[in-house]
Amino acid sequence: MPHDLILGIESSCDETSAAVVRGGHEVLSNVVASQLVHADYGGVVPELASREHLRAIVPVVREALQRAGVAYANLDAIAVTEGPGLAGALLVGITFAKSLAFGLDRPLIAVNHLEGHIHAVLMQQNDAGAPGLDAETWDGPAPLLALVVSGGHTHLYLASRTPQHTWRYRNVGKTLDDAAGEAFDKAAKLLGLPYPGGPWMDALAAFGDPTAVPFTVAQIKAKATGNTAPKLARESAEARDDVRFDMSFSGLKTAVRRHVELHALAPSIALRQAALRAAGLDKASPRDHLTNNGPATDLGAPGPDSGTWDRGGILSHFDQPTLDLIASFQSAIVRNLTRATFAAAEHFGARSIIVTGGVSANSALRASMTALAAQRGLPIAFPTIALSTDNAAMIAAAAWPKFLAHDFALDTLEPTPQLRLG
Repeated sequence: MPHDLILGIESSCDETSAAVVRGGHEVLSNVVASQLVHADYGGVVPELASREHLRAIVPVVREALQRAGVAYANLDAIAVTEGPGLAGALLVGITFAKSLAFGLDRPLIAVNHLEGHIHAVLMQQNDAGAPGLDAETWDGPAPLLALVVSGGHTHLYLASRTPQHTWRYRNVGKTLDDAAGEAFDKAAKLLGLPYPGGPWMDALAAFGDPTAVPFTVAQIKAKATGNTAPKLARESAEARDDVRFDMSFSGLKTAVRRHVELHALAPSIALRQAALRAAGLDKASPRDHLTNNGPATDLGAPGPDSGTWDRGGILSHFDQPTLDLIASFQSAIVRNLTRATFAAAEHFGARSIIVTGGVSANSALRASMTALAAQRGLPIAFPTIALSTDNAAMIAAAAWPKFLAHDFALDTLEPTPQLRLG
């Protein structure tokens, strides 16, 4: 007797995750083991990531089943991330999933990691009473627009549901260089912030002036792909569909480097790194220490009541110009993402917007996009913070339509590190 249970496995980068999801939307468990070892290297080391996945995969899967209260025999299918991602990391998850599917005589479902991020939002909308999109906004002639933005990816997709209730995707924009999350991490590293830098930038930006440093956002005009000039001249539907909304973030990172050099900030950055390390704050989560409701002045020297908003004394290691630089950099990233997303939504007549991936947890991005969506009367939805980063629940959710369509993987499934969506 089927239980509508799918075990999802995610190992594309530096998170080993397993989850049990019922019917594509009811999350019974979602276990994530983060690889903290990479913080010492300022970025993910592929070989170390593979080794950590090997250590974690068995206990993580066991814990996911235990938390869900189900046995292996109750599972109806095994879903696993096929790509994109690190080849060795993907191989660990796929090898385990293939073995498990074979041993249990259950179907194996291959999932695109990027589609998983989109379904992190869709599965929440399937839950009764979930805020954001209504089911009616999914169906119909107009597509929804999904921005998938993380440390490794920044893509815009038109997504629409087929009559068979599976989903089809078309890429209509992407970064031409660094992903937005990658730009956050690289800029944070330049400023002496711990890895991953994105959450640090978000938390500290609340204490800076986002207009202090005039970053120039790359102006990449919406353009048609290929030899479409005759189509554009005719203003045909084909020409309209060929237009892309690409982005660029590498220049912003370079601007931060030049700012550091121009203002001779290297010595103070080195001192900050040493101080954060000595205080044990290099391994801390900034969101656990900082809030944006502290004193509006003298942020470099917290007052006697600062414990309510700066428990670790983090801000004592940052001068106001550095906080302003962080806030200005974040503002430029947010403007770039917001502009491209809403321009694409207007051009293609999207009926709703999804923003997902690790960077979707950024508070400034959420506030900016939510406000603009309200002005334009467009429904918009984000994943919960827990589901914005890599996790297996989103993989199991994305696998559900494939399960219903009997879209199963062959036993020859191999990792596809450069796998595309749409």
